[in-house]
Amino acid sequence: MDISAIGGVSAIKEATGGQVLGKDDFMTLLIKQLSHQDPLNPMDSADFTSQLTEFSSLEELTNIKDSLGGVLAYQQSMQNATVANLIDRTVETNGDSFYMQDNADVGFDLDSDASSVILSIHDATGAMVWSRELGQQSAGVNSFRWDGKDIIGNQLPAGQYTFGIDAKDISGNEVNASTIEKGLVTGISFEDGLTYLTIDGNRKINLSDIRSISL
Repeated sequence: MDISAIGGVSAIKEATGGQVLGKDDFMTLLIKQLSHQDPLNPMDSADFTSQLTEFSSLEELTNIKDSLGGVLAYQQSMQNATVANLIDRTVETNGDSFYMQDNADVGFDLDSDASSVILSIHDATGAMVWSRELGQQSAGVNSFRWDGKDIIGNQLPAGQYTFGIDAKDISGNEVNASTIEKGLVTGISFEDGLTYLTIDGNRKINLSDIRSISL
């Protein structure tokens, strides 16, 4: 590489095949350029000033990057400490799975008023164990407490269940319904820069998926 031909950051990147160099590399090349220049034909003062300006800009950008990295690391540590307070809290998130022990609360969000809402609950095998017509329900978030009993009134064992909602308006048209999971936060994990909550000891959700938090 012809050192005397170096004319700035863009020229350095071109000469090095597009490889990004740090401020130390830039200064090393600039010093070499000065030490190898032709005494009878020294670098033009304007070119030298231009290269120093580029170096100054590069150094400022590097310092800004380092500062932002420190700020982000601090924010991440504060978030991790805050998230720890969610242990033993009840959270709601979009989903159709829940853990039942004696009884359980399930929720759903309706896009519009419904004159008929049927709630069905399934066990871990997918078999329907309970179903009921809930009647008219208003648009927005609704909830129902299931007593944990099957269709004929037998108490079902504690475990994981799923549920579904079939809602219709007064004209018999389908009303869009989103199911809402609710569970107890029993653990927290950090993976690839993301925070996950363990719900009821066996379900994992992303922190950003939480709709609400309660005691």
